[in-house]
Amino acid sequence: MTPSELPGESAVTLTVSVIICAYTLERWELMKEALASVVRQELAPLEVFLCVDHNEALYERSTQELPAMTADAPWTLNIIQNRFDTHLGGARTTAAEIATGDILAFLDDDAAATPSWLATLTPHYSDANIVAVGGAPVAKYETARPRWLPFECNWIFGCAYRGLPESVGPINHMIGANMSVRRAVLMSWGGFQSDNHDDMDLSHRAIHAHGLRSVLFDPNAIVYHFVPSTRLTWTYFWRRCFFVNKGKVAAFRTMGQASNLNAELKFTGRSLTRAFVLEGRELLGGDAYAPVRYAALIAAIGLGGAGAMAGRLK
Repeated sequence: MTPSELPGESAVTLTVSVIICAYTLERWELMKEALASVVRQELAPLEVFLCVDHNEALYERSTQELPAMTADAPWTLNIIQNRFDTHLGGARTTAAEIATGDILAFLDDDAAATPSWLATLTPHYSDANIVAVGGAPVAKYETARPRWLPFECNWIFGCAYRGLPESVGPINHMIGANMSVRRAVLMSWGGFQSDNHDDMDLSHRAIHAHGLRSVLFDPNAIVYHFVPSTRLTWTYFWRRCFFVNKGKVAAFRTMGQASNLNAELKFTGRSLTRAFVLEGRELLGGDAYAPVRYAALIAAIGLGGAGAMAGRLK
């Protein structure tokens, strides 16, 4: 399918299906807030799917308690179960297969959307050349953010990081907690083909099939993504930097010609340069942690490279 063959409806006539995936009862209250944030949308979706990922207790509680939350909403809540043996990628594909909206908007079960979320994402699809639009998952910390943590590394939480476009523009890699895509485009290659790197897989395949400017980032489409205190540690930091990049190697192999390192190379070069200037200013302003953050950024890039090498050796 080429961009010229994509639907050319105005943003007013395009319909949106919201998909939330959940896997644990430990996030029950966060999931309820995610669902409540969809109820509060200025632009109501056509339908909402909650896909439970291989957790019978969570599925039973959801079917018993959640319909009452959305009884007054102008859309239907569909509570379903992941039909695949995989996890997040399979759960999202399960919902995508039966969704009827022109646009699929994905929200994590620990993220709450601002009321203007869908109203901000959807208008971009009035341009038939746009096939996917990502927004900014802003970090909502359970405890104070460590001062040593580089702002460029918020990606380890699935959150917006320093270095993303500050205005609407093309992007190489959307963030899964807050992204959307034309359903016809996603299903043209059978749904999500990666379980742990589904957002990267979607971004790369869309760009490969429809061009560099077909995937857009809008920083004004905001959701607040919860970051628990357990993720604000050095152990979590280094493990994510290493193992995420190790896992990318296997994900790249499944993409064929769609795989590329553009996002990673841009991140490395721009982040080091930008952080050197910005952290230098912070140091001059009296922030003693500025050089620590820069050193941690260098460590993150080194760990990412080591993870990628380990993935290739494996």
